[in-house]
Amino acid sequence: MKDIIMEILKNLDNGEAFENSENFIDDGLIDSYQMVEIVDELESEFDIEISGRDIIPDNFVNLAAIENLVAKYTEG
Repeated sequence: MKDIIMEILKNLDNGEAFENSENFIDDGLIDSYQMVEIVDELESEFDIEISGRDIIPDNFVNLAAIENLVAKYTEG
């Protein structure tokens, strides 16, 4: 899962910068438009549907947060 998410992130304009960031939001790597782009990619890749209430900065702050978000929808 981690590799797939990182590949999705690298396909954004900021590419490799995600590997060196601990906070994607504070570092300016993800804005609200890009969160929606990431959600679209995650939904497609993992065959899930992420609720609008989960499309918040806290769920996109770093790789672990995005992994937790995906896990919420792929488990159970």
